[in-house]
Amino acid sequence: MKKILAAACGVLAALSFFSCNKKTVNAGELVVYGSCEEEYLAAVCAKFEETSGVKTTYQRLSTGEVLTKIGEENGNPSADVWFGGTTDPYNEAAMKGLLLPYAAKNASHLVGPQFKDSNNNWYGIYRGILGFFWNTDEMNRLGLQPPKDWDDLAKPEYKGLVSFANPNTAGTGKLIVNTMVQLKGEKEAMEYFAALDKNICQYTKSGSGPSKLVPTGEVVIGVGFLHDVVYQIVDNGYTNIGMTAPASGTSYEIGATAIFNGAKNIDNAKKFIEFALSPDCVNIAQENGSYQFLVIDNAKPVEAAVKAGLDKISTMNYDFSDAKVNGPKYYGEFFEVIAADDRVKTK
Repeated sequence: MKKILAAACGVLAALSFFSCNKKTVNAGELVVYGSCEEEYLAAVCAKFEETSGVKTTYQRLSTGEVLTKIGEENGNPSADVWFGGTTDPYNEAAMKGLLLPYAAKNASHLVGPQFKDSNNNWYGIYRGILGFFWNTDEMNRLGLQPPKDWDDLAKPEYKGLVSFANPNTAGTGKLIVNTMVQLKGEKEAMEYFAALDKNICQYTKSGSGPSKLVPTGEVVIGVGFLHDVVYQIVDNGYTNIGMTAPASGTSYEIGATAIFNGAKNIDNAKKFIEFALSPDCVNIAQENGSYQFLVIDNAKPVEAAVKAGLDKISTMNYDFSDAKVNGPKYYGEFFEVIAADDRVKTK
């Protein structure tokens, strides 16, 4: 009898082991291209894998790099979902049929209709404000006053001191181009960029590039998202950075997430979108150096951003539709008016 019971228990244990393993195998896998900062991206993917049982791998690429890579793959994408980065490249991808519409249940928690694509091609997960920042030590050494508005950046005394992201590789660069067109008009914006180009020391590959170069003095004045500056102050301990929003107006990014059309792991991709629109995902941003404002109604306030005064900044009514339709034309014009030399970085 003991032998029979032992054998039965062994069979049950084996069946239990097989069942658990079968569940893990059935959970499958997911490949993520992420365009937010890598610390947050890694934490998001680890959390999703932990809660879902889905083996999750990721690669960090700027939004422009993702757009190019997915476009070249002709409907056979090497990743399943896109996470983070500004929506202008997402809109370009949607226009080219590279994103898969999905009606996410958790989209009901978005705080406004502007934080999703009208055709469900992408959903917003955060909002970041565009502004200026500078190295206070270097500005004092050079005897310069910090910029207060967009036109200040083109002043002769700032020659070789300014940096912002390359629109070919970074959604931040695209946002800057579109913002200037919407604030100044198309012709006037290109004249502005031609003048500003004389002061640019580097067009960085990523949108956060200038925020990493300003604290060390490699760049004196940067243009980018102010939450990246908060990261340098809070997490890296830099006290030599000043920042402001342009006096005449500024725009904001919507950091997004989407499923690639032709994704191999479609069910897991949908699970990931629901996860991305949940507190389990967005609340860990500020625990991993990302201090953008969150755009779902059940998320925690981002205390570091509020403490830095970012919640007091008003933003323009950015025309996402114009950027979606005409953005590529504006970017082409931008590269026609600047000197596309070795300052336009590819790494």
